[in-house]
Amino acid sequence: MLCMALCTILTGFAQKDTTGKRTPDTIKIGGMVIIREEGANYDTTIKKNKTFRISSRGDQPSNISTNWWIFDIGFSNYVDNTNYPEAISSGLLAPGINEESFEAKAGKSRNINIWVLMQRLNIIQHVVNLKYGIGVELNNYHFEDKRLRFNTNPNHIDTSYTGLDKNKLAADYITVPIMINFNFAPDKRKNFGFSFGVSAGYLYSARQKIKYDGEVDKTKSDFGMLKWKLSYVGEISLGPVKLYGSYAFKSMFDNELDLTPYNVGLRFSAW
Repeated sequence: MLCMALCTILTGFAQKDTTGKRTPDTIKIGGMVIIREEGANYDTTIKKNKTFRISSRGDQPSNISTNWWIFDIGFSNYVDNTNYPEAISSGLLAPGINEESFEAKAGKSRNINIWVLMQRLNIIQHVVNLKYGIGVELNNYHFEDKRLRFNTNPNHIDTSYTGLDKNKLAADYITVPIMINFNFAPDKRKNFGFSFGVSAGYLYSARQKIKYDGEVDKTKSDFGMLKWKLSYVGEISLGPVKLYGSYAFKSMFDNELDLTPYNVGLRFSAW
């Protein structure tokens, strides 16, 4: 009994922590001992003189993450600052055309964007990021006045159409957005934050599409539209709900027609 007591005391002194650190948590299961040290990001398992390390650290976000095939759906419209008397006197507009003629149908003028990819580059601890991508913007403007007709060579707009079922102007761009992104939940799968920046779009297709008595006709031209569109862009991420918006620097036309486009809608994206 005396020997056993001495051995117990000596063993206690031998295991005493002289560094002031806390004794690691120890779990014994049969012949296996699991030791978890404070501050360690792994578990150490000792079994029959063998050591096993079991990682318990969660996956860290990548410094560069890529999101493929993002889809936007929303509404297209514009702010009309046209000086109509001046536009009529220049010959661009036929007499009688006014602001009401160019009023866009809010429910039918739509915007669809398809982003091939978006990338997010970590700047500060995955909270502040640089976000950029490339894709196409598809804008359709349906006019309240279905009589509007865009003529080419030279560019001239009159109200010579009659009895149309549909009349719209389409403008499609290849666009590259660049934004500063703030993600307030970098360790969560659902992001919460916002982004803002600018985008540059190149007009690769424009056309006026009309529908009359079941027949569809398209007139392809730029109709005096600018080839490049620079816009302010932004988005808000509220977990699974994501909203986007854009507002151009200036009119999309390179003539007296002063229509500054903007888009708002829902974004379907992983982040």
